[in-house]
Amino acid sequence: GVLREEATRELLLSGQYPCRNVDQNLADLEAQIAANNVGVAEVLAMVDKVGLDVVHAYMQHVQDNAAESVRQVLATTTGGHFVYPMDNSCQVEVDIKIDQEKREAVIDFTGTSPQFHGNYNAPTAVCLAAVLYVFRCLVDDDIPLNEGCLEPLRVIVPPRSILSPEYPAAVIAGNTEVSQCVTDALFGALGVLASSQGTVNNTVYGNDKYQNYETICGGTGAGPGHAGTSAVHSHMTNTRLTDPEILEWRFPLRVESFSIRPNSGGQGAYPGGDGIVRELTFLEPMTLTLLGSHRLTDPYGLAGGGSGARGHDFIRRASGRVDELGGTDEAELGVGDTFVQETPGGGAYG
Repeated sequence: GVLREEATRELLLSGQYPCRNVDQNLADLEAQIAANNVGVAEVLAMVDKVGLDVVHAYMQHVQDNAAESVRQVLATTTGGHFVYPMDNSCQVEVDIKIDQEKREAVIDFTGTSPQFHGNYNAPTAVCLAAVLYVFRCLVDDDIPLNEGCLEPLRVIVPPRSILSPEYPAAVIAGNTEVSQCVTDALFGALGVLASSQGTVNNTVYGNDKYQNYETICGGTGAGPGHAGTSAVHSHMTNTRLTDPEILEWRFPLRVESFSIRPNSGGQGAYPGGDGIVRELTFLEPMTLTLLGSHRLTDPYGLAGGGSGARGHDFIRRASGRVDELGGTDEAELGVGDTFVQETPGGGAYG
């Protein structure tokens, strides 16, 4: 019940690459503890008011209702098979078999690539979260997202694959990049939505004094009866860009432009959403680190629709030289250098 501040501070400073702003880390930790304490207090107050049995009954009802909602979807949905290639030559393969009479489904990821030597591995919990998310999206009702959605679904994940890695596999790209691949593979197998930009475009820059980490928006995929959306975060990312005014106030950089990337969405009966173009000029030397996807593979279209454009990242040096960057890359930025990021578009439908 007591925050061990000094011990925590020592721990955060003990590694080969220690935290650079421990006061900020501790403030974040205290805020999380405070939020949890508020949650505990609210749940206990609810129990005091209506009784533990009633609370348990409603918790069960929420899950039962979610399971029934997904079963109603399964009664009218057909399965399918999809192979989703990744920039690192791995793939996510999924086969969805639906028993409409029993209103059950088997989602089988057999054929997905073995555990990767780099960090593009996702713990199985991330894979299950993506499955839950996709089938929740198919429910045309306002239900809270919860594990009851998984009750009618049997998920098969091959061991020692990129979706079930064994320690000490690196998984930093799992929650951001691999989860996007799983989500788009599932939508592709179901045939209901073309690929989104399929990445969160992890963008990190900083030096000894400043550090910032953002995920950058792009285009979403189209589906039967609707176009994709431009310049939004999709699927496995729930952040929004920091306002340019705040960025320029807090960090030594200048936002030169932030605009929709024309014609980057796939072309078809229902076009995909466009990505964005953002240009940041740095006023102090900083290190830039990128972790992104769909720089070497196309965000797929469905039912004959065209693919979205691939992402593209480069540095326009103060000297005028242009240095191309990969989707997963690191570079040193000098004063006056401009980092240009063009994010992928979504695929079209039809």
